[in-house]
Amino acid sequence: MAEGQLIRDAAVSNYGTVENISGNPAAPSPYSTGATAPPSNLMDNVSGYEGASTGDGEGKFLPPPANLFPDPGDRLPPSNQQWIIPSISEDTAKEAFVKYASSKCCYSTAPANEMIFQDFKPFNTYRYCLETFTESRSSEWVSVPYQGEFVDSNAFGPAPFPWDIQVQVPAVFKDSETKVKVPHTSSVKPCYQCLALGKVRCQKCNAAGRVQCWVCNGSGMQFSDSRCSHCNGIGNENCGECSGTGHRNCDQCETMGQLLCYLQLIVKWKNNKFEFVVDQRSGFPTDLFQKVTGTIIFTDEQSRVHPLVTFPDPAINQASQNAVQRHAMQYASTACILRQRQTVELIPLTKVVYEWKGSQYTFFVYGEENSVHTDDYPAKCCCCSVM
Repeated sequence: MAEGQLIRDAAVSNYGTVENISGNPAAPSPYSTGATAPPSNLMDNVSGYEGASTGDGEGKFLPPPANLFPDPGDRLPPSNQQWIIPSISEDTAKEAFVKYASSKCCYSTAPANEMIFQDFKPFNTYRYCLETFTESRSSEWVSVPYQGEFVDSNAFGPAPFPWDIQVQVPAVFKDSETKVKVPHTSSVKPCYQCLALGKVRCQKCNAAGRVQCWVCNGSGMQFSDSRCSHCNGIGNENCGECSGTGHRNCDQCETMGQLLCYLQLIVKWKNNKFEFVVDQRSGFPTDLFQKVTGTIIFTDEQSRVHPLVTFPDPAINQASQNAVQRHAMQYASTACILRQRQTVELIPLTKVVYEWKGSQYTFFVYGEENSVHTDDYPAKCCCCSVM
């Protein structure tokens, strides 16, 4: 077959002009309006794309072949370094505390300015993070009005399998999505919405072309004793939705009567994260660590990382083993793991004990930002009391 030749389905080769459409109402379509592609029972069977969506939701994920998974190899994580962050100074703690009190509309800064330091207790902790960058593929049927363009049908060869289609990977460890037309899956189908007529029944007038007069409500009379001036006593008027024809243009095929249908590959890249913070049992709420940063003291990036086994804190080793195993089980069946990265942050945390007006209080300074958290600030006005 010559390149560029148009291919028409035998089912649509005899399309012609439909005469007197307003006088010959088309039978209602058995399919719902608003779909983006013909129902699945009208679509071709394409090997490797079973379960493709037809606009009623996302199609099922297409698992990659086993040989796509990279070999993790024997490369072990880099050796650990010993990092020690000294406790913050009194000046730094006071500056952070004053700034914290000043940011609260109903806090007096007197305790922060007048406090007497009693004790500094460092509770520096670690945050472990595993990032698994995955690629998943699914498919959907798409239809557009057919306007005589070239049709890349299966006459030009079988459709490539989902994971044989080359797609450029974007920046790693960032979520992204792209859609690719699957070669050799195009075909021309009669429009299921209008039954290939290019027009559909007007729902407002039920294809009658006329509707009840809104002035006289169909009675033909106005003010009970005079003929309705709007409809001249008829009781109905031309339907404004279809201009009296009883039909309106089909918005699915845009009056063409035919649809060009093809498979579309949906490729999604997702950065899946697992985080764990070691609880040093200092009384500090660990969820606050999500708002601050630390110092990255360890980074390991490979196609597949190995769990940490020699990190000084056993809790980090255990978290790493759990995370690597969990991500392998969670994503290997529905996606291809392209890259993994694990990091360990050292997050500074200092518990400060101070005295003000003869009573003892505490606050925490945490993160590289020197953020402050306290539950017992002594000088709040009444509007700040917890209800």
